[in-house]
Amino acid sequence: MTATIKSGIAMVKVLEDWGVDHIYGIPGGSFNSTMDALFSERDKIKYIQVRHEEVGAIAAAADAKITGKIGVAFGSAGPGATHLFNGLYDAKMDHVPVLALVGQVGADIMNTDYFQEMNENPMFSDVAVYNRTVMTAAQLPHVVDQAIKHAYKEQGVAVVTIPVSLGWEDIPDTFESTAASYRVNYPQPEAKDIAETLRLITTAKHPILYVGLGTKGATEEIETFAKMYKLPIASSALAKGIVPDKNPAYLASAGRVATKPSVEALQNADLILFVGSDYPFAKFFFDPKATFIQVDIDSTKFSKRHRTDLPILADAKATLRALVAAGTEQPETGWYRANIANNENWHDWVASMEQETKAPLRPEPVFAQINRIAKKDAIFNIDVGNVTIDSLRFLKMNPKQKFTTSGWFATMGYGLPAGIAAQLSYPDRQVFSISGDGGFAMVAQDLVTQAKYHLPIINVVLSNHAFGFIKAEQDDTKQSHYGVDIDDVDFGKVAEGYGVKGFTVHNHQELLNAFNFAKDATEPVVIDVKIADERPLPVEQLQLDPEKFDQAAIDKFNETYQSQALIPFSKFLKDYEK
Repeated sequence: MTATIKSGIAMVKVLEDWGVDHIYGIPGGSFNSTMDALFSERDKIKYIQVRHEEVGAIAAAADAKITGKIGVAFGSAGPGATHLFNGLYDAKMDHVPVLALVGQVGADIMNTDYFQEMNENPMFSDVAVYNRTVMTAAQLPHVVDQAIKHAYKEQGVAVVTIPVSLGWEDIPDTFESTAASYRVNYPQPEAKDIAETLRLITTAKHPILYVGLGTKGATEEIETFAKMYKLPIASSALAKGIVPDKNPAYLASAGRVATKPSVEALQNADLILFVGSDYPFAKFFFDPKATFIQVDIDSTKFSKRHRTDLPILADAKATLRALVAAGTEQPETGWYRANIANNENWHDWVASMEQETKAPLRPEPVFAQINRIAKKDAIFNIDVGNVTIDSLRFLKMNPKQKFTTSGWFATMGYGLPAGIAAQLSYPDRQVFSISGDGGFAMVAQDLVTQAKYHLPIINVVLSNHAFGFIKAEQDDTKQSHYGVDIDDVDFGKVAEGYGVKGFTVHNHQELLNAFNFAKDATEPVVIDVKIADERPLPVEQLQLDPEKFDQAAIDKFNETYQSQALIPFSKFLKDYEK
């Protein structure tokens, strides 16, 4: 006689085979058979009870970004399902594998307009790379197994809708997942492309290396090649931490979430070696006439953002290794020295801002405290808004640390859920969530989730009482400030109500006290810092160069942003390219 197993339990065992060890959601009647299955396997997969399905879905996306493994969240029929969308679109747009399990009414009452019944399959058709409704109990483990494979293969969202009645049915205990046989193989670079890349770099006057998330794990290769060919290094914001911030040639990212040295270098570069990135703003911040060498494992990315002169369909790390192996040491150029000097000037200016202690505080002293207590393998989870700009500029990271944010979808409320994901995936590592007051208010209820599971996350909130990023956009488009003011909330007190230690910081001494406590905390902490409502330096629209602006405009810019110590890149170029 063939042994049997509940279909729902067979499905959960598939998750186990694929290495899933926790899953986020809120129970509902349409999901009860799967909850039964999760209960039976609770020693292997931990159910994480969030207080909003959006938080669970964002956390699942963050799991995938932080670990590279699939993240899993669920929602019951109706509102539980629709609450998943924000997190699922974040996963879709940042190209990470996520599985969403969606509840449905029983198979026998589907299509009868039953309570909370919705036609869920078309709802997820845009967000998902794989979207199926299970039709029989025997299909359930197979469909989930296929869903996970598609999520990994296409680096996107897979959705499986499960009629609640199916999970309780007995099926033959014969299904085996395909997890053990799943393989990934990336294309390798061709010798002719390597040779042509080196030729183009050596004949360029202003070459630069630009790296994205596709270079994760290739820190040594990036630094070795850039040093060999004396290339300044820029990156996407999402690639923060791959190259250590202490590298004098690392200029960070360009655009608005950016630094001055990176913006200026890319505006002046005549050759860009663009490796493992899909940076969407290239046409705004890269010289369209620059020679463009693009390395990617996906040929659809070629010429998507900038004309590609030399497309290289190959793995980023393998290509950088091949370039190092075939390359020869090059002398320093005036271009290289100018970028090093510009970067040093920028870091000196940031350091001077860190010393300010007047109230209300600037962001730089806050990040100085984060850097002071951050461990060498800390994980930083950044919300969306001015806090993204500040984190990119002021966190001093190394490749053992991790940096995540909501990149393309840019959903506010990312930081806190991502902190939950990071601490669950890496319980022995220090985890920060860093948010603005606007984003934090959207998800603050899940502080209780941090407390419930004793997750020692350090939640830093930068409260400026405004949607600052949007306020700056209104300035740039000559609009009135409308709808961007936020009433003050004491998140230190809010935290205490959720069972979390809270600090409300108004001055430098309170800042020191809060971070001294957080340094050794074994339970979650909220540090709500009341900062000045000041726009971060708009490096994408600098007014520093006397060759481009009159002195009155320069003086006004410097007075607004305290940028008198910053030197225009054109001066460094003149000095070093004589």
